Amino acid sequence: MSYKIFVINPGSTSTKLAYFEDENKLFETSVFHDAPFLASLGAVSSQIPHRLELIRKFIKDNNIDLTGVDAIVGRGGASMPCIGGTYEANDLLVQDNFNAVTGVDHPANLGLPLAVELQKEYGGRVFMVDSPKTDEFCDLARITGVAGIYRTSSTHALNLKGTVRMHCRKMGVKYEDGNYIVCHIDGGMTISAHDHGRMIDATNNAAGEGPFTPTRTGALPVSSVIDYYFDNEHKSKIGIADTDFRDSGEAVRAAREILTRNAGLTGHFGTSNADTIHEMVEAGDPKATRVWNAMIYNICKYIGEMAVVLSGKVDGIVCGGGLLRFDDLKQQITDRCGWIAPVSFYPGEVEHEAMAAGALRVLRGEEEPLIYTGKPVFEGFNN
Repeated sequence: MSYKIFVINPGSTSTKLAYFEDENKLFETSVFHDAPFLASLGAVSSQIPHRLELIRKFIKDNNIDLTGVDAIVGRGGASMPCIGGTYEANDLLVQDNFNAVTGVDHPANLGLPLAVELQKEYGGRVFMVDSPKTDEFCDLARITGVAGIYRTSSTHALNLKGTVRMHCRKMGVKYEDGNYIVCHIDGGMTISAHDHGRMIDATNNAAGEGPFTPTRTGALPVSSVIDYYFDNEHKSKIGIADTDFRDSGEAVRAAREILTRNAGLTGHFGTSNADTIHEMVEAGDPKATRVWNAMIYNICKYIGEMAVVLSGKVDGIVCGGGLLRFDDLKQQITDRCGWIAPVSFYPGEVEHEAMAAGALRVLRGEEEPLIYTGKPVFEGFNN
């Protein structure tokens, strides 16, 4: 029996769509949206009618027949933290994504609401696969040196799990039977440890963990951060001079902008364009070479950290993401980390393939769909 699966993946200026019959991707496209128009609509949740109209137009203009579709998979967003896997949509899951209950107002929150709207027209089952809020951390990974501050799991879970599952299929083994260090290496980065199908630890790049990236700070020495943000010269550079950092919401916003958007390669060179910076490296620019190689050094350092998490029992180091288009990056990772385990590279992203594969496992009866309860995986320790 062949299964038809439609995938919806909303982003900041586009809604990516893909159509599969079993594992075969028959088409993939991006329906672009005018950014100023989206901004004029206000909250992300107000964008559903506009995005839905353009999706319907694309389906009609391209004579795509979704009649009898078996599954519509919506990208997961800011629901409560939950274990990884394929969730069959219920009202609570759809509403928690729509309402961004964990506070991140991102277009990914619209994936499930848009899928439900299409389900009303075409039928089928609605699923979410490996949400960004996937949380499978072991207890020891949560503890920090400050009582009451816990490390949280917010990662590129869809690409991480999709890439390692693809690797395991290629190798003829089961993801659940081994230990893997899995890396997403792009504008944001996640380095993660997978123990027999569970992501038991990972860097939270958006929170300032792991390697620095084209746009993000990565891990920083806390005392230096405090000095930096209370120093008037530095405060003026990021637009928070003459403000009280402790009380100013604008100062906190500016600091978060630095953390996730204006740091990393951008902070050093004024651009996040890795191709431009790599051209400087190839031309022998000493600063570009130093910073570029430091970024790769940090990626390797956190791969080593995850090897320790897995007690050195690592079946493979699996890397995906857009920056793997650079051969020197791949070579340095292999040279520094190849002694831990064999290193495999899968340039680019596999979001749509991972979403379709998750639905397909349920449709084929290989897995039972998970049920979202709205109760976070971790709420603190009892003692």
